[in-house]
Amino acid sequence: MPAELDTKPTEPTERLAEIRVRSPLSIVIPTYKEAENIPPLLDRLERLRVEHEIDLEVLLMDDDSRDGSVEAVRDCGYDWSRIVVRTADRGLSQAVVDGLGLARHPVVVVMDADLSHPPEKIPDLILALESGQEFAIGSRYVPGGSTDDDWGFFRWLNSRVATLLARPLTDAHDPMAGFFAFRRADLARAKYLNPVGYKIGLEIIVKCGLENVGEVPIRFTDRVRGQSKLTFREQLKYLKHLRRLYIYKFRYLSSFGQFAAVGLLGLVVNLAILSALVWVGVPEATAVAAAIAVSMMSNFLLNRRFTFGYARGGRVSTQFLGFVGACSIGALINYAVTLGVISARPSWPVQVAAVIGVGFGTIFNYLTNQFLVFRDATRPPAASAGGPPPPLT
Repeated sequence: MPAELDTKPTEPTERLAEIRVRSPLSIVIPTYKEAENIPPLLDRLERLRVEHEIDLEVLLMDDDSRDGSVEAVRDCGYDWSRIVVRTADRGLSQAVVDGLGLARHPVVVVMDADLSHPPEKIPDLILALESGQEFAIGSRYVPGGSTDDDWGFFRWLNSRVATLLARPLTDAHDPMAGFFAFRRADLARAKYLNPVGYKIGLEIIVKCGLENVGEVPIRFTDRVRGQSKLTFREQLKYLKHLRRLYIYKFRYLSSFGQFAAVGLLGLVVNLAILSALVWVGVPEATAVAAAIAVSMMSNFLLNRRFTFGYARGGRVSTQFLGFVGACSIGALINYAVTLGVISARPSWPVQVAAVIGVGFGTIFNYLTNQFLVFRDATRPPAASAGGPPPPLT
């Protein structure tokens, strides 16, 4: 028998009975070594199904746990649930994407298997959709939402920083939540889904262009059984995922920001090399030339790897020559604009003129590299964020 903590509803049954779930539901649950949590979770879903007379299917997308998860689902004996064992392309987000492809019902709920998300809140999520929301989140960070008291400061800070980094992508207070509901038909609005890590909800919001996002307060409960899958590696994947989504939503602005950041780093490299060579006695003219060459090479490699990462399959020599040529012309534009500003506004400090010149040169360099040197002639524009996998069926 599951512990009382795992089976007790978060709200009185009388309150839950007021909400009737009219739409058939598909619930997608990614799992990995959650054999202990599966029975109590399915028991709570069964009670919910009976109380609300829900036409329900549950898809447990398991990453080949081999811990008894398959047997746990079988022993529960619920004909509305099944487990799908995945042996390739494993990972939480991809497991959810695969589950969405198998879901039969028009409304989909995604939740974790570790009992941190209260199934009893599912009717409230559906009610939010029926009230006109495009996407409904079980949220920790709206009034009435909470987390367990034993969350430490650093865990709280990590969650808040991650949420803040996602703020330009959505106004939701808790876009990192793994507990959400939406209409499966809205998936057709996405050109493709290619999430990295575990934040599939944010991927769907951005790629499907879902702006009307509702949030239902929940109490997020720490797992009692099993081991957390949130590692430092997963947090790095989240940063990679954010980068992809920024490029997808703010394509040129995002890539220009990366180009400018690489240019700033190149300036640091230039000054460091120049200072080191002068310090060891290399003639200044030689040191300046060497510093420029090294910084230009570093800028090229970083831009090819990150800013224009989709073009890494192109010929390096051709791209490098184009990059040097573009930057050389950009340097001339920088020089001409700086002198022009000095001539037109002699009262301005020369540093202001220099900054304006650098700005014009940088914009020219970016446009030339974006559309000529590292042009993407094979993929649709939005695919530059990493390339689309096969579409959902």
